[in-house]
Amino acid sequence: MSDRRRVRFAAPTGQDRVPERRRVAVVGGGIAGLTAATALAERGVEVELFERESYWGGRVGGWTTDLPDGTTVGMSRGFHAFFRQYYNLRALLGRAGVDLRPVHDYPLLDEHGHTDTFRGIPRTPPWNAIGFALRSPTFTLSALRKVNLRAALSLVDVSVPGTYERLDTENAADFLARVRFPEAARHLAFDVFSRSFFASPERLSAAELAVMFHLYFLGSAEGLLFDVPREPFHTLWNPVVERLRGLGVTTRLETPVTAIEPGFTVHTGQNSYEVDAVVLALEIPALRELVATSGLGPPEWREQIAEQQSAPPFLVRRLWLDRPVRADRSAFLATGGMPPLDNISVLERYDADAAAWAHRTGGSVVELHAYAATNRETTAKELLSRLHAVYPETRRAHIVGEREEWRADCPLLAPHTYFRRPPIVTPVPGLVLAGDGIRVDLPVALMERAATTGWLAANHLLGGWRTAGHPITTVPTRGRFALFRALSRVGPPRP
Repeated sequence: MSDRRRVRFAAPTGQDRVPERRRVAVVGGGIAGLTAATALAERGVEVELFERESYWGGRVGGWTTDLPDGTTVGMSRGFHAFFRQYYNLRALLGRAGVDLRPVHDYPLLDEHGHTDTFRGIPRTPPWNAIGFALRSPTFTLSALRKVNLRAALSLVDVSVPGTYERLDTENAADFLARVRFPEAARHLAFDVFSRSFFASPERLSAAELAVMFHLYFLGSAEGLLFDVPREPFHTLWNPVVERLRGLGVTTRLETPVTAIEPGFTVHTGQNSYEVDAVVLALEIPALRELVATSGLGPPEWREQIAEQQSAPPFLVRRLWLDRPVRADRSAFLATGGMPPLDNISVLERYDADAAAWAHRTGGSVVELHAYAATNRETTAKELLSRLHAVYPETRRAHIVGEREEWRADCPLLAPHTYFRRPPIVTPVPGLVLAGDGIRVDLPVALMERAATTGWLAANHLLGGWRTAGHPITTVPTRGRFALFRALSRVGPPRP
C-alpha cells in the first residue's frame, strides 16, 4: 500500500543538468553520502566520494569475516528495518534496483512474559493504535483510565518544529510519567522505541519520542510495515555504488579526509583535490574532528559542531550456534524491561548468507543487541544470559563462532538540543551537511533522516547552480486528526 496522505515536496526547478562543470567532494559513504552523491551525479556534477572504512553504507554497511573453522561469513552492525514510509531512502534503493522483502511481524516481549504483536491489526491511524491497545495484554482497561488524556494527545498533535518547541525541554521518561501510561505499556510501547535512538528514555528528548511515534505509528498508514534486504548487508550497497560509478562518480574506499581548506581543497593522507563544493556526510565524532582540524566557518559555528554529542555505546553480539533455535522463533524480537537486552534477531530467517550457513551446518545465527550500554564485558555476558532465559533451547548450543561490535557514534538526541543541532546549510558558501544528526524540520528519523538530508544537501548546491533538484516525500507533516489537535490545546497550559 501507499499512504494517500503522505506529503510530496516538489523539486526545486532549474536546468536538467549543471550548465557548466562542477566538482563536489562528498565526505562519508553512508546513507547520507550515497544519497547526496546520487542526487548530484544525476544532474551531471562530477563527484569525488570518500569513505574511510573498507565498506559502504556507514552504520548500515557490512563486511566479511572468517570463523574459527575458516568459513567466510557476513557481519554488520545489526538489524535494520526498512520501513515503508522511508520514502526518501527507498527512492535511493529503488534507483539501483535493490530488492527488499517484507517481514510480517515484530513481536514485543516484556519481563513478565507478555507478548504484543503488530500482526493483524489495522494499518490506518487511529485504528492501528486502538487495535493495538485493545488486543495488548499490557494495556488493561483499569490502567488506561488513569492516563492523562490531554498530555497523551501531544502524541497526535505533532508538527515540526512545533513539537520541539513544546517538548524539547523535557526528557522522554518524564513525559511518559506525566502521561501516566501503565508501566508495562511504557516498557513495551515506548521504551523499546526510544532505545532505538540508542539512548535511555531519561536522555532522549520527549519531542523526539513524539515525532518518532508520529512517524512510525500515529502519523502514517505504513508505519507498521517494513522490509529487509534479500541480500546480506555486505553486498547491500553494491548496486547503489555501481550505479554511481556508471554516472561518473569516483569512489574512494579506505580514504579518510584529514582536512579541508577554504576554497575548497580536500586533503587525504596522500593526495589533495580541488573542488567547487563539499558535502560533509559524517557521523558526529568524525564531523567534530574534521571541522576542528580544518578551521572552516566562523567560531560560533565551529562551537556548535563541537558541542554535538554522541549517544552512549551499543553492543551487537552475533553468535554462530551449532544447533537451531526453535522453528517458531521470530526473525526479530524486541524486549522491554530486560536490560541490557533490547533485541534478538535470528538471521537465517531473513539474511541469505546466514541462511546458507545454517542450512549447511544445521545451526543458527543469532544476534543480540544492547542499546545505551555501559560496560562491554559485563553487557556481553548479560546478553548471553538473557538469550538463554528467553530462548531456553540455546542453553544447549555450542558457540561455533562469535563477533562483537561495540560502537559509540550515533547522535544523542537529548533534551534542549534540537535547536542547537547544525542545519544542512552552513555559514560557508558551498559547504553543506547531511546525516541523521543534522537538523531538518521534517518528520523523519534515523536512516530516513540521513537519506532526506542527503537529497536536501544536494538540492541546495544544485539550486545555487540553477539546476533542478529532487523531490522528497514524508509522512503527513501534522497530526492526522484536527479534532485531536484541538483537544490537546484545551485547558490550562502545561507547567
